[in-house]
Amino acid sequence: MTMINWSASRKKSSTLLVDSGLARGLSVRPVALKLLFLSVIALLAASCGGDSSGSSTPAPAPAAAPFVHFVPNSHAFWSKPENWTTEFGPAYSNILLTPSNFVPCRGGPYALCYYSGPSSAPENLSCTLTPDGEYANCLCYDIPYGVYFVDINAILNYSVYQDTIAQCGSDGSKCAAVNSAPVCQSVNQGNLIPGAKMYSTFSFDCISTNGIGQTSCTTAPYAGCMTAPCSATDQPGIVQCSCPTFSGPYQVGQNDQACTLGNELVWSAAYAPPATPAAALSPSVATHAEVAPVLSPGACVPDAPGGYGCPLYKSGSTVLPPDSGVDCQKVCKEYGTCAAKGVQAGFTCDATLCTDECSDRDLLAPACSALPKCELSEIVKAEQAAQCSCCASQLCGCTPNAETNKAIGSLNQQQRDLAITPQCDINGTLCGTP
Repeated sequence: MTMINWSASRKKSSTLLVDSGLARGLSVRPVALKLLFLSVIALLAASCGGDSSGSSTPAPAPAAAPFVHFVPNSHAFWSKPENWTTEFGPAYSNILLTPSNFVPCRGGPYALCYYSGPSSAPENLSCTLTPDGEYANCLCYDIPYGVYFVDINAILNYSVYQDTIAQCGSDGSKCAAVNSAPVCQSVNQGNLIPGAKMYSTFSFDCISTNGIGQTSCTTAPYAGCMTAPCSATDQPGIVQCSCPTFSGPYQVGQNDQACTLGNELVWSAAYAPPATPAAALSPSVATHAEVAPVLSPGACVPDAPGGYGCPLYKSGSTVLPPDSGVDCQKVCKEYGTCAAKGVQAGFTCDATLCTDECSDRDLLAPACSALPKCELSEIVKAEQAAQCSCCASQLCGCTPNAETNKAIGSLNQQQRDLAITPQCDINGTLCGTP
């Protein structure tokens, strides 16, 4: 998602616009979702030579390694209209045409840049333009594990994009089930873009504390971070993503915000063309291009935080449908075998994930980080069938071992210390031991 600038003041961008024909597309409504900072590819250049005396010349310094922002890593490729992911623009324009464009995934880690832009918030989540203005270095939340969403129109690895639309349909409607989209595996396995292990996606992890909304802004540069690469920082819980910038109208994901930040700062933002029916999108974020899919009445996403997730287990009323086909013996085996240092991660994650808030992100790492390496298909199947969150062990009567119960008890108390009510205090399950 390198920046496209409709102004001729940016030499490199202007040349690309002319070459690709985008300069003729001023009527096309640009849109950007979030892209991130990718990796350094090591290019070592060394040479040595000798003279008649046997002396050698020193090896030159390693060549500067380029950042990879796309696969293929060619802005010209992505800018060609025949390679656009929608009629409105290329993948790095991050257009949302319908809620089903967002495919649900579960895993991690991933970055949340939804709130990034200004530097004046309680946490520094600034997006600072690079000297050439084509990228923004965005400080974003580091989410170790959870349910997240990827805009199918904004996948910056072209082969992964093709695989995803082949399975999910061009609008994503065939991949409503969690982790059914190929892009989910690419994010979870850290191989979406070479050199980066974490990418920016959208999730509801911080809505309870940071809110969600919409401020519409006129044409200006902003950072597009969807599927962009990210790297660690020295700040706990914060990563830095290299987000290409894009110039066009956009929406900020919070209400009543100033569109212009100044001091070389830009919003991490996105855009949904006005042609997208507002009624089709979440009523709380009517035209914002980073909202998760609005599910049909009565539907929900297991383990998603906030009001978008399925409810917790309720004794006597939360049950597996008779025709679910769920094998509870397999469910309990998945809970029992996914362990780190004797602690069964499925139980500790269930105890923490579905009551998680932005303030306890650090608890998700010890609670859930082992899960991406484990087989969880029957657990996911059970929760989907019963339409409940963090509930498969209760549905099937699976019990944690003693070491796991101690870990659950500790995690519950840590949530209480942060004024978060753990699942134990809501439904009397997953309480652990002191």
